[in-house]
Amino acid sequence: MACNKPAAPSVPPTVRSEAHVAAGGVAPAGGSLKNPFAGDRASADEGGKVFTAMNCDGCHGGGATGWVGPSLVDGRWRYGGSDGEIYLSIYYGRPRGMPAYGGILSGDPIWKVVTYLRSQPQPADVPTESWEGHR
Repeated sequence: MACNKPAAPSVPPTVRSEAHVAAGGVAPAGGSLKNPFAGDRASADEGGKVFTAMNCDGCHGGGATGWVGPSLVDGRWRYGGSDGEIYLSIYYGRPRGMPAYGGILSGDPIWKVVTYLRSQPQPADVPTESWEGHR
């Protein structure tokens, strides 16, 4: 009698995070995502239009500097700040307020939003840059 055991996927349905710490220095199998529009000014401009059209600025503020939702340009990332990790945050959403846009946006517009975010200047003064003296 044959066993109808499904084949294991060659790459798990997850993306390795740059912030993961590997036990014994050996990282588990994981895929990677590469931004096909990285550094492209026209794509960044299109991403800015998607950012506005999807009302991302309603939570993250104009220029993604933060408002009700966190700043997306201050270099601080709760769920990872690589292009692939940002893509996943937009695609799948995150707990406590970030909706999943993967059901209504295809890959290219999401990558263009990532490119837009990367094109924004980091603020000179980040309000949460130092907690010293606030104890």
